Amino acid sequence: MKHIVAVAILVLAAAAVVPAQQKPAAASKPAAFDVFEASIPDMQAAMKSGRTTSHAIVQQYLTRIAKYEDLLHAAITVNPKALEEADARDRERAEGHIRGPLHGIPIALKDNIHTTDMRTTGGALAFEWLVPPYEATLTKNLKDAGAIIIAKTGLTELANYVAAGMPTNYNAVHGYGMNPYDPRRDPRNDGRPILQTGGSSSGIGTAANLWAGNVGTETSGSILSPSNQNMLAAIKPTVGRISRYGVIPITADQDTPGPMAKYVSDIAIMFGALESASVDSNDPATKTCTPPPGRDYTKFLKVDGLKGARIGVPRKNFYEAFDPPVVRPEPTQGASTAPGAGGGRGGGRGGLNPAQTTVMDEAIAALKAAGAVVIDVDIPSLLEKDAKENLATAGQSSVLNYGMKRDFNAWLATLGPAAPVKSLTELREWNTAHERLGAIKYGQAQLDNSDKIDLEKDRAKYEEDRARDVRVFGTNGIDAAMKANNLDALLFPGAGSAGIASKPGYPTVLVPFGMIPNAPNNFGGGRGGRGGDGRGGDAPPPPPLPAGFDPKPQPFGVGFTGGACSEPKLLQLAYAFEQATKKRTPPPGLR
Repeated sequence: MKHIVAVAILVLAAAAVVPAQQKPAAASKPAAFDVFEASIPDMQAAMKSGRTTSHAIVQQYLTRIAKYEDLLHAAITVNPKALEEADARDRERAEGHIRGPLHGIPIALKDNIHTTDMRTTGGALAFEWLVPPYEATLTKNLKDAGAIIIAKTGLTELANYVAAGMPTNYNAVHGYGMNPYDPRRDPRNDGRPILQTGGSSSGIGTAANLWAGNVGTETSGSILSPSNQNMLAAIKPTVGRISRYGVIPITADQDTPGPMAKYVSDIAIMFGALESASVDSNDPATKTCTPPPGRDYTKFLKVDGLKGARIGVPRKNFYEAFDPPVVRPEPTQGASTAPGAGGGRGGGRGGLNPAQTTVMDEAIAALKAAGAVVIDVDIPSLLEKDAKENLATAGQSSVLNYGMKRDFNAWLATLGPAAPVKSLTELREWNTAHERLGAIKYGQAQLDNSDKIDLEKDRAKYEEDRARDVRVFGTNGIDAAMKANNLDALLFPGAGSAGIASKPGYPTVLVPFGMIPNAPNNFGGGRGGRGGDGRGGDAPPPPPLPAGFDPKPQPFGVGFTGGACSEPKLLQLAYAFEQATKKRTPPPGLR
């Protein structure tokens, strides 16, 4: 499969090479436009002034894809008609017709988002050649806004819901994705990256300037984690802001697409283009929030947007280790009497390491310098004594397993005759039959667990868990903390809001900020939670790295989180913070 992608990239790149000039350019001729680290407004201004064209922009990106794809594994499929589409956008511009804010801009889509002119694999061998019979709503919205879908990105197979031991950004179709900030393999194991790429929505190509931005999807961490790991800005939206129709699901309760790019201005532009102007009848959740006039989120981008803003810092558990004060029943004879059992207090959980703490201290200082009021706050559900109502001890929820069985089968039904398999059960059977081809290198325990669900018999348990998730993480979590302290947002380190905000479906805007040492401990694999860090839980510590193999630093961002539909305010805060700090730096050595 890889050689097919490589050949396609090389053919496109060959077509994209501009013949060398025979004579030096005239002194008065402006310098050629360079896409490296360029923002979407930069590109639009250059095209409007005639300094460049969409064709030239796509040419540069295709050349960079050809140069770096073998190193990074960022793209599963490259659009063979990208240059044709760029030419069409250039003709429209010449005729005075501008479709929208992304006119002529190359955008990549996570490969679980339907496109009818390219395959949509989800990274699964069973879907390797699936070309869906219909386009995702968000794909149509992007094209209506003038975007060129240049590629489909790598991802963790089926958005990281196949196997508990699968490394992040691995899939059977394309292998491992590599982080451009240290694109080497871990010499101790099976070829996975030494630096985690984070989650299942690859930010690799955007970070490496292979396209202007990309659309990811998140159930719990798969937009925020890869953006954090690849020094990108991102919006993990309120569930329902962007239609999920035509996106391979895990669960409609938590799934959401969202934009990832280098700058807050870019994600604001992409966000407006991704959101539908009216309710999508194929996704009832799109009724949740009302878009601003013209779906223009750039009007919220104010340099002084932090002045007077109230930002809450939830130190317990998220910044500092914390042992929740839960009261459990007295242990029966022979039961555990370990610290924390039966109401005892243990050694604490959560918290940051010293390097992460230093970065967040700097971020908080920057917020204060920009005029924000920053206060330490508690998440009320972390203080609950009832273990089932405490955010840290609420236990395993059946929502993801139930939702996967319900929504994945419903998605397969929409494919009609194009569906390679007709049910989750058939997919599991197909994987087992094709194990020798690499279909389930890490097993399929998550799919197995989901397929055990009985949608009728287990409905009451699911509904109970879903209500508790919303209550503990939303109503008595984020909502209660913000209301009690009259906050504009909560400030989370890195992708730290993923777990708490995902369950009620609340938004976070992530901003690139710092760098921290990479202490790779991913030898044992594992999920590390939805979109998490890939650690192996109780696996033994990894062996030491070979002498002379020094991991390079990894990015670490800052997340602004709020209640449902609070994206305008979060974008205001994030943009002001970005402009006050401007900490994004491109991956070294990929100029």
